[in-house]
Amino acid sequence: MDAIRSNNNVVYRCTYHVVWCPKYRRSVIDGRIEERLQQLIREVCAERDAHIAELETMPDQVHVLVSCDPQFGIHRLVKQIKGRSSRVLRAEFPALKSRLPTLWTNSYFVATLGGATQEAVKHYVENQKNA
Repeated sequence: MDAIRSNNNVVYRCTYHVVWCPKYRRSVIDGRIEERLQQLIREVCAERDAHIAELETMPDQVHVLVSCDPQFGIHRLVKQIKGRSSRVLRAEFPALKSRLPTLWTNSYFVATLGGATQEAVKHYVENQKNA
């Protein structure tokens, strides 16, 4: 389980499973590109005080299990990771420019992880009035 974190306004534990793919689901993430991509993802997360629990890249997709500040938001984090990695990788590996108009698709998958079931949280909320 991820640690509880805080900033000046919020105490939180928000962990997300995020998945995204290269444009047209092309298998372009391998070798030096894969190593550099992982480095870039770690850099952006470190800058944003986001904590990576797991990072796995495959030729046609990226999976990240990451915890981030809810005031910053998972959407902004993913946007920054995808934006920087696309810009840097396409500059450092020109072959990516010839194979793809952009490196990443616009979309991504995100799911939250939590320690309690939806039913347990619903029960807790429903019973707050009686507490």
